[in-house]
Amino acid sequence: MSENVWDYPRPPALVPCERRVRVELGGEVLAETDGALRVLETSHPPTIYLPPQDVRSDLLMPVSRESFCEWKGVATYFDVEAGDRREAAAAWTYRDPSPRYAELRDFVSLYPGRMDACYLGDERVDAQPGDFYGGWITADITGPFKGGPGTRGW
Repeated sequence: MSENVWDYPRPPALVPCERRVRVELGGEVLAETDGALRVLETSHPPTIYLPPQDVRSDLLMPVSRESFCEWKGVATYFDVEAGDRREAAAAWTYRDPSPRYAELRDFVSLYPGRMDACYLGDERVDAQPGDFYGGWITADITGPFKGGPGTRGW
């Protein structure tokens, strides 16, 4: 079954991820879980959030970067370091999300394009275009997607 990102709601929906998630960087498995959550927002491929107990916290280094989401609140970032790779501010979490998104507390999301590989089930995902959003594109997700050149004002 196909999902069109223009059918996703605004404000975003928070739903369980029905597929196993696996993330690899620097020859190591950063995360593997059956308990991920998906954030579904109009014009964006799903953003995947991983339960903290299923993420290798020893590979996450807190940094001073923050960003603000009008829906979820303030995100704090991590550098991700594994093997011979270090990706600056490549993962983030919401320590104190807004009440509507309380289930995301301390879950970790990341930019799939900055990892060696990210999988939903057996499918290797593509990254959402651009360098701001962290959407995960699979064969069953259709766009067009916000994030590439000229789409910030959508």
